Amino acid sequence: MSKKITLVKYSAISAVVLFAASALAEPVADKLVIDDELEMMTRVAPPEGHPLSEIISGWHYRTPETRALEADSFQNPGMLGVELGEEFWNKVEGTAGKSCASCHDDAATSMKGVGAGYPKWHEKTGRPINLELQINQCRVENMGAEAYKFDKGGQKPLTAYIKHQSLGMPVKLNLEEGDMETWLEKGKDMYYKRTGQLNLSCASCHEKNNGKYIRADHLSQGNVNGFPTYRLKQGTLISTHNRFRGCIRDTRAEFPKAFSDPLMALELYVTWRGTGLSVETPGVRQ
Repeated sequence: MSKKITLVKYSAISAVVLFAASALAEPVADKLVIDDELEMMTRVAPPEGHPLSEIISGWHYRTPETRALEADSFQNPGMLGVELGEEFWNKVEGTAGKSCASCHDDAATSMKGVGAGYPKWHEKTGRPINLELQINQCRVENMGAEAYKFDKGGQKPLTAYIKHQSLGMPVKLNLEEGDMETWLEKGKDMYYKRTGQLNLSCASCHEKNNGKYIRADHLSQGNVNGFPTYRLKQGTLISTHNRFRGCIRDTRAEFPKAFSDPLMALELYVTWRGTGLSVETPGVRQ
């Protein structure tokens, strides 16, 4: 049965040319409501030191149709990936004859809140790791299985499944562990570094021009609280590092390898920029 999705009317932005639109239209709603039940924060006050006066989820920058698609878990196409992730969660692999569930049992309980706190400090390697790398570590060390290659096998759906268990919970990183503050600064440098033939940085679009259009693409603040997210233009779940590499490619620069130090630092910083926003995985974007 179709669910009722309530969206407050907003002011349309008319111009669809390079950086021709003005600021973000009036908010659709202060909260995204999933299935008329779960209220999720999509506009929050920034943490100390944040360059923006308000943090806004990418959900606000999408069309009413796309917002409604995300808000109904029966219609959200990203939920197919989440359901596939559950299959990988229960799949026995490796020499130890284990699955994720063998150690962690019911993900709805054991993984609740986990996805809202990554990247985390990893003492063994002396760097932050994200959820994908944590999954690979568990596969190798606990299951005796091969690590997933980037965006291959169960990596995206399993990451989406685990993140989905934190749906509605606020993004909050622990920056007091290890050398997280230093890595945060590295990520900040990466965020503001201009690269490529177009001489653009992440901040060029997502800070200085968020709310405007670049051709037909409405620029958001670039927050990653909905990743892995379903992109309608690609018809599949897209991982955080895939999107980073895509943006860097669009500046006509050579992009780093996934999970490399530069992209791990960037993920840490960009995730921090979305502190307080609710986890939306799987988000739906155009």
